[in-house]
Amino acid sequence: MNRKAIRRIPLERFFDLKVDFAFKQLFGNKKNKKITIVFLNAILKLTGRDTIKEVTFIQQELGGEFQDDKQSRLDILVKTQNGDFINVEIQLSNQQDMTKRTLYYWAKMYESQLVRGMGYSELRPTITINICNFTMFKDNKNYHSTYHLYEDRTLSRLMPEEDVLEIHFIEMNKFIALWHEEKLDALDDILIRWLLLLGMVDGRKKKVYAEIYRELEGLAMKDENLRAAFDTWEEISQSPETILAYQSRLKYILDEEARYIDGINKGREQGLEQGLEQGRKQERIELVKKLLKRHEPIEEIMDLIGLSREEIERIKSLNSPQE
Repeated sequence: MNRKAIRRIPLERFFDLKVDFAFKQLFGNKKNKKITIVFLNAILKLTGRDTIKEVTFIQQELGGEFQDDKQSRLDILVKTQNGDFINVEIQLSNQQDMTKRTLYYWAKMYESQLVRGMGYSELRPTITINICNFTMFKDNKNYHSTYHLYEDRTLSRLMPEEDVLEIHFIEMNKFIALWHEEKLDALDDILIRWLLLLGMVDGRKKKVYAEIYRELEGLAMKDENLRAAFDTWEEISQSPETILAYQSRLKYILDEEARYIDGINKGREQGLEQGLEQGRKQERIELVKKLLKRHEPIEEIMDLIGLSREEIERIKSLNSPQE
């Protein structure tokens, strides 16, 4: 294998593979099928799935429930040689809906297999893999979590012979933190290598982890699939057409994230203002009650507090002793 440096363009020009457009260019392209298979096997080995030898890429939309929004489309959907379906979703920003959206995607994929004349027994396992650039589970220190259908007390699986539901969450921020703490060994774990590839560039912060590149450079000299991924990554990162599409997609994601955060902040401000207004209103009511107790004329209370006669009369009636 050619042992020259794997990089021929400046580090800062590499796309952030956590942006769905770039991720799909690398892992969702038929030309890179071998890379996709290696990547999927690295993830699924945790649950002991059969080794994937062949995949068919499927273009599928889940329905128009989000107008003008890419979330109605699956990032990557493949069918394995065994007929199992695997969906991979990459998420750069947190919209606080990942769990429910994941279950919706899984259900739609599972249901979509059923065609006229087909029995339920023919439905194949459906696997969802979520790669998130944010924390999903604060109480779980593992960066890779998997979920199945279990019985609550015995923890026995509902369908152990097929395990039709399997959901993976990979939290990139946890992964990168563990790598910086030198708790991960990329030499002995192929998944770590591929996740380092995803984590090398931070498009939001416009940052490149040169130390990750240096480690990957050494690993790629011995791992032909990793080297092929780097070559493809470099290729898509310097095409004028893909550069424009990537920058447009990244801007859209960051703009949506900013709008989401702005909406939360406005909601908090409105809630605070409503709370303050409610507090001020309660203070006026308490003051009116005290003045009424001292038998102050309603006209003077109106001038002092700024409330109408009707409002003061209502407060008076609500606090008058019941006969």
